[in-house]
Amino acid sequence: MAKKNHQGLDTNLIAQNKKARHDYTVTDTFEAGLVLTGTEIKSVRARRVTLKDGYAQFHNGELWLMNVHIAEFAGGNIFNHDPLRNRKLLLHKKELKKLQGELTAKGVTLVPLKMYLKHGYAKVLLGLAQGKHEYDKRNAIKKREQDRQIERVMKHY
Repeated sequence: MAKKNHQGLDTNLIAQNKKARHDYTVTDTFEAGLVLTGTEIKSVRARRVTLKDGYAQFHNGELWLMNVHIAEFAGGNIFNHDPLRNRKLLLHKKELKKLQGELTAKGVTLVPLKMYLKHGYAKVLLGLAQGKHEYDKRNAIKKREQDRQIERVMKHY
């Protein structure tokens, strides 16, 4: 089940935010580690994660992943984790400073695009994104349909 990414490293996709690329124009991506508790990593390995409404935000110079749902672990006890708790993201200082500078622009946000396991550690691919207007979304759909149509025609020749 392990898959190779563009760098040739083993990765194991846990969750993907397909709606993010539809709602936002992603300009840059960053890979961040996650600080998880014991029951959280067990739920992540069981692929019980929802990234749909998630975003990342700075608090006291640290980057936090907000509103990402990691379901409670079925085999957990009374010390099970809160499914919607904020989770700290781990990045290099240079990346954090760059992101803080980028996020000061109006309409720019950090959204989680994918969550995966890499060498046994949970990682999140964050996208630096700007919101799309409704007409941008329609144009993207129209372009995708035209590309599919061109591909079909070229297939026959």
